[in-house]
Amino acid sequence: MKIFVTGATGHVGFHIALAFRRAGHHVWGLTRSEKGATRLDRHEIRPVVGSLQDPGSWKGAEDAAVLVHAASDSKGDTWALDRAAVEALLALANRGAAPKTLLYTSGVWVYGSTGGGVADETTPLAPLPMSLPRVETEKGVLSATGIKGIVMRPGCVYGYGGSIFAMWFAGAAKGALEVVGDGHNRWATVHADDCADAYVRAASSGLSGEIFNVTDRSRAPVRRLVTAAARAAAFKGEIRWIPLEEARKKMGGFADALALDQHVDSRKAVARLGWQPVHGGFEDEVETYYAAWKAAQS
Repeated sequence: MKIFVTGATGHVGFHIALAFRRAGHHVWGLTRSEKGATRLDRHEIRPVVGSLQDPGSWKGAEDAAVLVHAASDSKGDTWALDRAAVEALLALANRGAAPKTLLYTSGVWVYGSTGGGVADETTPLAPLPMSLPRVETEKGVLSATGIKGIVMRPGCVYGYGGSIFAMWFAGAAKGALEVVGDGHNRWATVHADDCADAYVRAASSGLSGEIFNVTDRSRAPVRRLVTAAARAAAFKGEIRWIPLEEARKKMGGFADALALDQHVDSRKAVARLGWQPVHGGFEDEVETYYAAWKAAQS
């Protein structure tokens, strides 16, 4: 199949594009720069140099059988741009070969804190204000006619030194390791390769109108995860636990997302897609992830 991936040089999108290529598909990836294009070429992913803001630059996307939206852009109104990009992809889905499959990257933060319970795809959503627009975009993908719309809800993606966990390694390197909250909350997580594998399986499933959580089996509290990161980075200082109110003054609503306590179930992906995460959690290979992050800095 021909696959088109937005955000193909991002931490999540790159590994999704690479997984599709490794599965034997023809992959086109959207990138903003020639440097990004060179990286994609090196991995046998056909670069499409353009921007999320300009759907007219998405050359080759109109005849792709699968459209994957894995991009985000923090410049300007992030969620308005996300919604506009999805609307453009839905318009593309009605051109060329039909029916196309559209995979939309949402996230587990739409569930809010799960407390002592477990969230699955049937759990009522309790999104933070920053995640509310994503819920509306999900609805648009799931209800669109003429396409196979699937919503993917990955946990916090780790591996290869990137994503949200990189801030701990960076903090340790600077001698100031700070964490929002007291660390007793849990993050739902997934390795980048396991996450990408779920996308490949979903695209090939023939399913439509479905939502899939994509998380591993780890349930370690953040305090244990950041302690493991500090150990891997040989950090000798004290970890600073920042009260949520203080963190909000610096980070806004993102601080609330970092303080979420979540247990998210992914058995639906296991049952319907035959998906099985092979990585046990961030702690298991934290030294490897730190080494990857450190190598990436040079």
